[in-house]
Order: sequence, then structure tokens, then C-alpha cells
Amino acid sequence: MSDMSSSSMTSASISSSFVIPDTAASSSDRDDDVDSLPSISSSILDSDSEADPSDAQKEWEASLEQLQLLLTMIVMPFAGKFLGRKFAYWSWARYMEWMHNVEIRWTNKSVFNAAGAAEAAASL
Repeated sequence: MSDMSSSSMTSASISSSFVIPDTAASSSDRDDDVDSLPSISSSILDSDSEADPSDAQKEWEASLEQLQLLLTMIVMPFAGKFLGRKFAYWSWARYMEWMHNVEIRWTNKSVFNAAGAAEAAASL
């Protein structure tokens, strides 16, 4: 029994042993590797135009944001309502002609378009 415990102890000590690298040698190797790399020009690092955007750039981004809000909050809903109503009237006329054999005619298209635009604008 003592042979078994000593052999298991020996294998455990062998498997848990590892080699510790010499840190002094590896740090000097790293320093040599870093020194051999090409250096970056300091003018590129100190450039103010890349780090801090100018006032003109900030104003441009703010006006783009305002334009985006105008489009998404006012223009797109209005256009969607107008075109949606126009499509609804067109599809209703086609359905009535197909299903019930009724002819639908718009007598004055400019008044019809103006009324559709007024209805779309009234619900905003």
C-alpha cells in the first residue's frame, strides 16, 4: 500500500510542476521588439481636427438632425396620409367597378387632390 501512495504522490507532483519563465529576459526581449517598430509622427497624434470637431462640423450635424426630425415628424406622415387616401380611393373605385359593375369617375381631379391634401393636413 505504501508503494501505491508514493507512486501517486510522485505522479501528482510531476503533473503539477511547471516551468516559470525568466521575467527579466522576456521584458528585455519585449523592449527590443518595441524599439524595432516604426514610430508614428507626433503631428498626427497632436492633430486637433480629428480629436475635437470644429464648430462648423457641430452645426452641420445639428442641422442634419433637425432635417431628419422634420422629415420623420412632419413630411413623411403627411405624405403617407395623402398617398394612403389616394390609394384607398383608387382601390375602392376598382373594387366597385369589378364587384358591383359601377363606374366611378372623378369629375374634377384638381378639387379631388386639394380635398385629399386638406383632409390629410387637418388630421395632423
